[in-house]
Amino acid sequence: QVQLVESGGDLVQPGGSLRLSCAASGSIFRIATMGWSRQAPGKQREFVADIRSGGTAVYADSVKGRFTISPVNASNTTYLQMNDLTPEDTAVYYCDASVTTISRSTSMYRGQGTQVTVSS
Repeated sequence: QVQLVESGGDLVQPGGSLRLSCAASGSIFRIATMGWSRQAPGKQREFVADIRSGGTAVYADSVKGRFTISPVNASNTTYLQMNDLTPEDTAVYYCDASVTTISRSTSMYRGQGTQVTVSS
């Protein structure tokens, strides 16, 4: 099994910054992609950013230039640096990963989420 654990969510003022982290653990053979989605109250979950195993990062238009996702490190952890936050960024942020386990089974996994609130 694979577990994803997010951390770093907090209350921050508009214009502020936060760094989220996502750590994957378990029977991991390979992580193909790792990234973030978010869900605001009353809205559908939306893609935020992800990083591919080759290092390519993809961002939603709404966060380009403000958010940066780091490559997955040797501890199977990625970070999402979020700058110039606005109230529209308020949401529960989820970590998503495509993982191949040591038994060579590939599945998508999602963490339990971390709350980001942007408010003055």
